[in-house]
Amino acid sequence: MNYFSEMLRLPVVDSDGEKIGIVNDLGIATGEVFPRVTALAFQGPGKTPFMISWRKYVGHFDDEGVYLKCPATDIRFSYLQPDEVLLARDIMNKQIVDTQGMKVVRVNDIKLSVSGDNQVRLLGAEVGARGLLRAMHPWLEHAVAKICKMVGKPLSEDIIAWSYMDLLERSTKQIKLSVSHKTLSELHPADIADIIEQLDPRLRSQVFAQLDTEQAAEAIAEFDDDELMTEMLEGLSDRDASSMLAKMDPDDAAALIEELDYEKAEKLLRLMGVKEEKAIRNLLGYEEDTAGRIMTNQFVALPATATVNDTIDALRKLDDDFESIYYVYTTDAEGALTGVLSMRTLVVADHEARLSDLAYRDVVWVAPDLDQEEVADEMTKYDLVAIPVCDENRHILGIVTVDDALDVIAEEHAEDLQIAGVSAGENNTGESTHALAWFAQRQFWIVVWAVAACAIAAIAVPSVETFDANALTSGESVSAYLTPLALSALMPISIMPLVLLASMHMTSFVKSSFLEYDDHDDEAKPYLGFFLKMTLVGALLALVVYLCGELIVTTLFAGAQTWVGTTFLACFKAAAVVIIATYASAVIYLAILFRSDDRDQNISGTSLTFTAVLLSALAYTVLGSMPLL
Repeated sequence: MNYFSEMLRLPVVDSDGEKIGIVNDLGIATGEVFPRVTALAFQGPGKTPFMISWRKYVGHFDDEGVYLKCPATDIRFSYLQPDEVLLARDIMNKQIVDTQGMKVVRVNDIKLSVSGDNQVRLLGAEVGARGLLRAMHPWLEHAVAKICKMVGKPLSEDIIAWSYMDLLERSTKQIKLSVSHKTLSELHPADIADIIEQLDPRLRSQVFAQLDTEQAAEAIAEFDDDELMTEMLEGLSDRDASSMLAKMDPDDAAALIEELDYEKAEKLLRLMGVKEEKAIRNLLGYEEDTAGRIMTNQFVALPATATVNDTIDALRKLDDDFESIYYVYTTDAEGALTGVLSMRTLVVADHEARLSDLAYRDVVWVAPDLDQEEVADEMTKYDLVAIPVCDENRHILGIVTVDDALDVIAEEHAEDLQIAGVSAGENNTGESTHALAWFAQRQFWIVVWAVAACAIAAIAVPSVETFDANALTSGESVSAYLTPLALSALMPISIMPLVLLASMHMTSFVKSSFLEYDDHDDEAKPYLGFFLKMTLVGALLALVVYLCGELIVTTLFAGAQTWVGTTFLACFKAAAVVIIATYASAVIYLAILFRSDDRDQNISGTSLTFTAVLLSALAYTVLGSMPLL
């Protein structure tokens, strides 16, 4: 017996052989590397719950039941200790944090280690499909395991050791964990953010509340979801929320405050210290998505006349939570930026040397109203890890650091992927690793084709019935009419994929043209040129399709009845017309993308492609069905 689910519902029998209840839980002592079972919880007569000491009263157990050392009359009941938890109540079917894999998982079963007659220890949590099947019924697990083994895909266990588990629905501050146990609060803020994002909504605030103010400030800045950031913030008291924002980098705090309603934001700002409030309000005064909005006011700038020793003293006086220092900037008597020094230059320089003699004078800087994407481009171009933001007099207002630049690049990349119809979670080939998602994004045209084919077949039904009636009237064989009718219905259906695939390639070209367009130029949008180019491409493609139809008719159907070649060529003509119209309409899709971009709205490339394919299928269904009418 190696699993907790196998022990549940076992009868509890005293030394006189009398059944006094059934097992419904086990208590464990959490302060050990492999916690031992310390308590037995069972349900007695009338569903009365009882708990007794495992070591003191349990003699042995097997597949048939748990057997006690003494009669029921000698049992003294106990209570759960502060360092103990119950497996069914606190761990089974609960979400836990796998602090090794940095993810949130659900416990489906618990693996136990049995030594001797009654020594039981917890090894870890089963979080895979096998534990879920076993919890439903053991025979179901065995059946599925055998099937998987037969097909060469063994159903393996997925065990997380106790030393890598962190409980969520019970305060870890009340539990003495093993020495090797790494708790949630010890993880990197980015890992904490990832874990909280994976949790059920009802648990997020509970887990977030376990963090102290500094940890919460670091973790919330790592959230990718603005709505989730707001949710976590609103779950705190005003004073706690204000304290947390004050400990965040000013640019991160400004971005978060902007998501709140005006009254809430003002209240939190007023509760802050004067310096923190001023820094955040200064950033909020700049336009969104500009250098001024993402810069931080935490930088080091000294007069050019200062020495290296003066700089070292200034660096020593900085707070521990000060923004990472990449460069030291120098200023003239009016406070204007004159130069920059790297930390390496300061380390190897003589302590008495003046900064003016060491500084690099050709400093790259940006204006506060410059678009954040252009700021990231400048940093990439000059290989900078920080870039100063200055006013028209070259007075330093703040700096944009590499982490903020990377966030901008990632954000723009995600938007480009969405427009291209590729989600950020896909692999680098551009195809989703999930079969259904891949089909939905890349092969949905097959579904459109199938539906349109059914529509064409439905249009052909009245013709079949008419010819059937004529055949019966004239005394000729019905099959003489049904065979050509079936063939004529299949003609437009078989040619339709040409139209749908051409439509998909058209939208792909539109998306590529949009992504390659430099929206920083002052030139007008290239609508006219794009329309002419796409119409020409569509005309050439349509000509190729029509010529293919002519070639097939003159070669394959040369000896066939006249109506066969005429119908087949009519279908190719319909396909050519739809292709020309589709490519001529490409400029409309380009205009939609530009318009959505100007309004900061995201349009999925997949939805754009689906719309184009659907319209093409509808147009071809109408034109391709005309020969059947």
